[in-house]
Amino acid sequence: MAVVVSSSGDAPAFKAKMTVYVFVCVVIAAFGGLIFGYDIGISGGVTAMDDFLKKFFPSVWERKQHVHENNYCKYDNQFLQLFTSSLYLAALVASFIASAVCSKLGRKPTMQFASVFFLIGVGLTAGAVNIVMLIIGRILLGFGVGFGNQAVPLFLSEIAPAQLRGGLNIVFQLMVTIGIFIANLVNYFTATVHPHGWRIALGGAAVPAVILLFGSLIICETPTSLIERNKNEEGKQALRKIRGVEDIDEEYESIVHACDIASQVKDPYRKLLKPASRPPFIIGMLLQLFQQFTGINAIMFYAPVLFQTVGFGSDAALLSAVITGVINVLSTFVGIYLVDRTGRRFLLLQSSVHMLICQLIIGIILAKDLGTTGTLAKPQALVVVIFVCVYVMGFAWSWGPLGWLIPSETFPLETRSAGFAVAVSCNMFFTFVIAQAFLSMLCGMRSGIFFFFSAWIIVMGLFAMFFIPETKGIAIDEMREKVWKPHWFWKRYMLAEDDHQDEEKRT
Repeated sequence: MAVVVSSSGDAPAFKAKMTVYVFVCVVIAAFGGLIFGYDIGISGGVTAMDDFLKKFFPSVWERKQHVHENNYCKYDNQFLQLFTSSLYLAALVASFIASAVCSKLGRKPTMQFASVFFLIGVGLTAGAVNIVMLIIGRILLGFGVGFGNQAVPLFLSEIAPAQLRGGLNIVFQLMVTIGIFIANLVNYFTATVHPHGWRIALGGAAVPAVILLFGSLIICETPTSLIERNKNEEGKQALRKIRGVEDIDEEYESIVHACDIASQVKDPYRKLLKPASRPPFIIGMLLQLFQQFTGINAIMFYAPVLFQTVGFGSDAALLSAVITGVINVLSTFVGIYLVDRTGRRFLLLQSSVHMLICQLIIGIILAKDLGTTGTLAKPQALVVVIFVCVYVMGFAWSWGPLGWLIPSETFPLETRSAGFAVAVSCNMFFTFVIAQAFLSMLCGMRSGIFFFFSAWIIVMGLFAMFFIPETKGIAIDEMREKVWKPHWFWKRYMLAEDDHQDEEKRT
């Protein structure tokens, strides 16, 4: 039986079922997120493996063996950080190319291109014989991430009914967390496989890439993408298929209307600079900045290194990272359950307080008890691990998934692909900055790095309180009327755009 999916009380009601086919499409597409998560998780473990360091970064390995090594500086090496961060710089560039591919060819082919880039990149990194081959492989993986992260969240938002859009979109972030968890498990078991455990770990990314490549052959293109490319009849059939009901005329007409408006925009990037585009544009960019400056990727990239720093042995450190991975996955389910019930703002605000407390406690313990040499006592080390886990919980049900969800649902169709490309590229840029700088920051700032991230959490919490409106249950193409125009701050940009359009009509 069909349920009525309505974005608000006076919005058009679009009938839809949550069909098995949509569920399959969501899971397959979200494998793009699993590959992204695997790459995040595998980097920190591999860069802590002695066999890997001896082959590619011998100076780091020698420093690590030193009897009186500096706890905060033993992994500080720009080339080692480049191994991790080169992927994200490549993804930044790729996201703009992927935006054009998404618009011209569709979301589905863009995901297929992502799979091919992933597979070639995996082959080069797992089979690397020198650092150049290793970095080129990471760059190709970055192109896969750029294409995948551009296409998958858009795909998920466009096939999901409005009432379920938040939960279905967060499946992408769920798969990211599962990817991180799997990577942590792989790191744990391959760390003792000498001398090629690191090759097995890096090669593991081929499995989800193959699933995405072949799985994408059975999923449909989104109705919006088909109609946008003047394939209206195919778009109508696809809409009927994913909604599971016959009566789809009203939603179909709504999409056609949005596509007609979008077709009049010849330069979507220039349109992004218009007043009406600024609210989702500004929020989309700042969400990416804030997501990375929570400090989450610093912890997830380097969890094994961080746990070694506070005194856990190599195997124990990897096991601790596995535990944080489990918590990350389970907490994302909390986000899926709550996002369409409590709304986006509640989760952002609650977690800002939650993560701030955790960062401050970790920073205070390290400042008080961890010197440049030696380790933490067992009780303090255990407290650090516990609060890292509690911190990961807060991120996993809020800033993690919502950093992808909100930009994917707030741009109008005419700027959706371009706007989301800017959001993805910003995410990759700030991820690159953190990945490239974190170990040097850890060396220079020591425990102060946690207070640095705490200050950013205060800023982002205040921004969420005053500037991020609620988008729960509102149809994507109604955001302007239902979200931006009533907002105390953003409405001025909508009114300025209306005045500009009125003036154009008069002239």
